[in-house]
Amino acid sequence: MNELESIGKQVEDPALWDKPDNAQKILKRRDELSSALKSYDDLVNHLKDNRDLLEIAEEEADESIIAEVEEAFLSLHKLIQKAQLKALLSGEADACDTYMEINAGAGGTEAQDWAEMLSRMYMRWAESKGYKLQLIDENPGDEAGIKSITYQISGHQAYGWLKSESGVHRLVRISPFDSNARRHTSFASVWVYPVIDDKINIVIEEKDLRIDTYRASGAGGQHVNKTESAVRITHLPTNIAVQCQTDRSQHKNRAKAYEMLRSRLYEHELQKKAEAQAQTESQKGAIGWGHQIRSYVLQPYQLVKDTRTGMEKGNAAGVLDGDIDDFLEAALSFKIVK
Repeated sequence: MNELESIGKQVEDPALWDKPDNAQKILKRRDELSSALKSYDDLVNHLKDNRDLLEIAEEEADESIIAEVEEAFLSLHKLIQKAQLKALLSGEADACDTYMEINAGAGGTEAQDWAEMLSRMYMRWAESKGYKLQLIDENPGDEAGIKSITYQISGHQAYGWLKSESGVHRLVRISPFDSNARRHTSFASVWVYPVIDDKINIVIEEKDLRIDTYRASGAGGQHVNKTESAVRITHLPTNIAVQCQTDRSQHKNRAKAYEMLRSRLYEHELQKKAEAQAQTESQKGAIGWGHQIRSYVLQPYQLVKDTRTGMEKGNAAGVLDGDIDDFLEAALSFKIVK
């Protein structure tokens, strides 16, 4: 409450908008705190109202109202569990927006189509949460799907919720591209890293960078980019590469790519810390980046199973339509990542 009161005083200051970027961050933080307090107050009020109603129902021996209140308590318990999960999102970057990269594995059209299915799944999930999406870079497939895609997902705790999704995702299905209707296994990798703010200092030496420009890919015809506006930046010591072609301006693409590189390097440091911790806590097993984390089986039966938490759901179509909350919550509860 003290922080919210302090922010309230800052918002009342006419000089706040002298620095628009800082003002936006302050207002965003105010909305986050207000939302958290409202959620807490709502839970407390629901609990009090139902407790009072239960006392009345018991005095009057009204079984129908008692059953109704018991049902309400079950629903309230689920809401409290979700609130507890949100409270676990206390990592340094958990509250940040996030970048998400999806890359098709080997397998040509099959893998590229799978990468696009994954992209759609995450986009549907983000939209259901009211998060905003911004396309950063896309490399279309040769016949269908995508070879790779990068976008920014903006919303409170977007990184905290999605950070456990980094890894290899496996699909088993009857291929729509196989005239013999054979079963195929496809792979795609997902990489999630936070959009860091100015409070997190990442030092990048210009001598450590290789900057390449190229023509942005497009749909052909009048949409083909005639200039080399797309930018790729490679950090030589780590071999981390980022690219951006979202704007026609090379300058803007370079600035965005540089911002992404800072975030990737920050995530790289988090990863190193997680790997070191995993080595000292051998009971956690192999949970490093690049390992298969989830299988999506569409044939001969339907099942989506997370190999780390054991969480599974039979409604594969629903999962691919963005219903992944159970997997995210299971990962958060098991503290698989950072």
